Amino acid sequence: MDWYPNADERLLLRTSVRFATGLAPAVSGCRWFRDVERRDIQDELERAGWPAGPTYELRSAGDKAARRTGRALLVGIPLVANLIANLGGAAGTPLGEVAGRGRPDEPENEVHDFPVMWAAPGALARAVPWQLDPERRPEDRATDLVLTDRRLLFLATRRGSLGKAEVLGEFARDSVAEVRRMKFSEIQADVRITFTDRSWVRLAVGNPDDAERLGQVLGGAVRMLTESELSAGQLDRVTRFMADLPKTAHPPTYSRLRSGVTLVESRVPVKAGSGLFENHSILMDDSGGPAEPAPGDL
Repeated sequence: MDWYPNADERLLLRTSVRFATGLAPAVSGCRWFRDVERRDIQDELERAGWPAGPTYELRSAGDKAARRTGRALLVGIPLVANLIANLGGAAGTPLGEVAGRGRPDEPENEVHDFPVMWAAPGALARAVPWQLDPERRPEDRATDLVLTDRRLLFLATRRGSLGKAEVLGEFARDSVAEVRRMKFSEIQADVRITFTDRSWVRLAVGNPDDAERLGQVLGGAVRMLTESELSAGQLDRVTRFMADLPKTAHPPTYSRLRSGVTLVESRVPVKAGSGLFENHSILMDDSGGPAEPAPGDL
C-alpha cells in the first residue's frame, strides 16, 4: 500500500474523492466556492495560492458548459449526454429534479446554486487542498480521502505508480462536526463535511457505500474494530477471504454494524484505469460464519 497510518492510529476508511459536481439542469457540470454571504471566493483562493481554474455561469437550455477565461472549457461526452437528457421534462420541474435521482434536499445549494465550499475567511474548509478540484490538479494525479481514528486526511497519488502517496492536508478528527450524505448527485455518492466552525465542503467519494459509511463512522453508528478484537474463527475467515483476492489487495478494515454483524472490506486496484478500485467485502458472525445484514445495517 502507498500510505500507512502512524503506529498509534487505525485506518478506518479510504476512498477516492474530489469536489462534487452539480446535477440539476441550471448547475449541471458546475461548482462554485462561496463565503457565508454566498459571494464567490475563487479569486481569493487563487490569490492564496490555488492555481487558476474554470469560471462557471448558471445554465439555461442550450448553454455550453463552463467557460475558462478567454477560451471555452472542453466538456466530456458523458456530461454532454447528461445535459441533453436533462433538457426534457426535468429542466421544467420546480425543484430541478433529474429523472431517477429524486428531489434535492437543498434547492438553494443544489438547483439554483452549487457551492462545494462554504467558508468565511480563515475557516477550516478553506484549508482543504486545491487538488480536490479535477479541473485544477494534474491529469496524472488522483486524490483519496482517508479517515483514521485520529485524523481526516487527503492524499494524492500518481496514476499508474506504486510510489508513496503525498499527504495534501489533514484535519484532527474532532474538527469534523458532521458528515452528511447528499443523495441528489450523479451516483448518490456526494457527502458534505461540516467542520466545527460551521464551514463545509461538498465532495464526491468513490461510491454510495463509502458515502454512507463515512457518515456512519463519524456519527458513531458503526464501530471500527482492530484485528486484535476478532475471534479465532473470524481471523480464520479473514485469512481465507484475503487469500482469494489478488496480491495487490489493500489490508482489510473491520467494522461492527448496528446488529452486531462484523463487516470486512478490502480495496483492490482495477486494471480498467489507474486510481480505480473494487471494494470486496464479507459479513460474518462472532464465530466467523456467514451473516446477513439486519435492516439499518447497510
